Amino acid sequence: MEQSTIKLSKKIKNELKKQMNHPGETYESVINRLLKSNQQDEILNEETIKNIEEGIADIKAGRVYTSEQVRQKLGLK
Repeated sequence: MEQSTIKLSKKIKNELKKQMNHPGETYESVINRLLKSNQQDEILNEETIKNIEEGIADIKAGRVYTSEQVRQKLGLK
């Protein structure tokens, strides 16, 4: 594995330390985990996109109910 050295400010180094899952975790591991987490947050799968689009269509078509309407329909107060 190729290794490189990077310079970090004390502030960033301390922020990375706060993200460590355990005292022996490496900075590389922390950075890798944070990058993967960020990528997963930004990617929506096709099913999620389809569900969002269907929800928007329902809203535009007026196929929505207020919380009060749902409670009444279910006999809840």
